Amino acid sequence: MTNRQGEIIWYELMTRDADKAAAFYGAVVGWQVAAPPPGGPDYRMIVAPDGNAGGMLQLDDAMLAAGASPTWLAYFGVDDVDASVAGIVAEGGKVLVPAWDAAGVGRIAMLTDPQGIPFYVMRGATEGATSTVYQRRGLGHVGWNELLAPDAEGALGFYHRQFGLTRMGGMPMGEMGEYSFIGHEGGEPIGAIMRAPPGAKPGWGFYFRIDDVDQAKGLVEAAGGTVVMEPMDVPGGERVLQAVDPDGAVFGLVSGAEVQA
Repeated sequence: MTNRQGEIIWYELMTRDADKAAAFYGAVVGWQVAAPPPGGPDYRMIVAPDGNAGGMLQLDDAMLAAGASPTWLAYFGVDDVDASVAGIVAEGGKVLVPAWDAAGVGRIAMLTDPQGIPFYVMRGATEGATSTVYQRRGLGHVGWNELLAPDAEGALGFYHRQFGLTRMGGMPMGEMGEYSFIGHEGGEPIGAIMRAPPGAKPGWGFYFRIDDVDQAKGLVEAAGGTVVMEPMDVPGGERVLQAVDPDGAVFGLVSGAEVQA
């Protein structure tokens, strides 16, 4: 793939009921969710107005027994999966699923960072392809990536060393410390890292861009989700909310400012 080392190249929802999740996110975000392929795991493509926005994996009994639970995860693109795994483990990360080759897709491994936060690393199988699942202003795409970490400074160092994510300024959050913007050198911020507030579960969170966050609040609730942070203004002319889908996976929504249809 032509994405640079450390760019997020895929997003994945793990869910216990893919049909229910497809209906929920279709109503809230406007996605189309493709049918699963015959045979093998139940894995479905999530389609935004301009193409793929990620994938949806239905958790089977074996996955659940192994500790998997409903959540959203990111795939960091890397040049060498095995070298990245070794580097992450050397820093205190752990391997959850050893590297494997998915035919026609690429080489993938699932790990945690040194603070126990899960993610994937991946080297795509198609040379010359570029992932566009992350788009700062693309409707139906993740437009912001947010990491809540017990040790925000430690996380900033780890993701910089492993994936080239660099602090690009920040915003003071009072007792919660700094909301540090992150991105790759030469680009714009793609998200932020901050200390996890008391009672919040550490982890990566993702904000999907839609037309109107305020309208979406009612859609979330009508479709069986729960809004956990009411719509609010954030710097840059955007509005955001945070919610939990019917299966318990946390997600965010963002609207406002300039968007790409």
